Amino acid sequence: MKEYEIKLEDFQRILIGEVPLHFFIEVILRTAAIYLILMVSMRLMGKRMSSQLSRNEMAAVASLAAAIGVPLMNPDRGLLPAVVIAGVIISMQMLIAWIATRNRKFESATQDKYNMLIKDGVLNTKAMTLTRITKDRVLAQLRSESISHFGMVKRLYFEAGGSFSLLKMNTPIPGLSCIPEWDKEMSVQIHSQTAQEVCAWCGSYKPGRNATKCNICKKDFWVYAVRNLKDSKA
Repeated sequence: MKEYEIKLEDFQRILIGEVPLHFFIEVILRTAAIYLILMVSMRLMGKRMSSQLSRNEMAAVASLAAAIGVPLMNPDRGLLPAVVIAGVIISMQMLIAWIATRNRKFESATQDKYNMLIKDGVLNTKAMTLTRITKDRVLAQLRSESISHFGMVKRLYFEAGGSFSLLKMNTPIPGLSCIPEWDKEMSVQIHSQTAQEVCAWCGSYKPGRNATKCNICKKDFWVYAVRNLKDSKA
């Protein structure tokens, strides 16, 4: 449109645009057709499309949305190109999934791999750096799983799809508290402090009374490990 054609008081252009009113009937039909195409596409790409999405599946969904959204509001664009694009995306997704089930290296390259963030109550600093997950994010995830200190965690995996998987210790050991430092009131209610010192960053045990740096993360700040009060009474 030309600049002089844009007027703030032109409510018909703002609300309806420059299409004839009968195009709205066509919009309804186009929307129904696009919705059907999307439903069929998602169904053909498998159950994972309605659960946790991988990178490939996320790319497929974004591509479908970008390609199929155009014919909805453009009267000069037909529906057939959207169907062709959807068919190409579905074919590529099915081919990638088929190859991934037969080639582990290809699966790792396209879907990524899981990472172990915590092992036996200690943060895996290398995995944290590799995945760019912050300690605060890990602590938040543990608290959401009712974990109050690292000694309760056998394994914490960061899955390829971006979700977390937690395996708890059968018998919890003293560990680094997951409660924020400023919430001492909560920590006192659920924790009892032990004489064992742990690294304030990764939670590994102090290797010796005179040790100055952690063997795992090389930090030099130590705190006392805690255990749950109910475990202490047991």
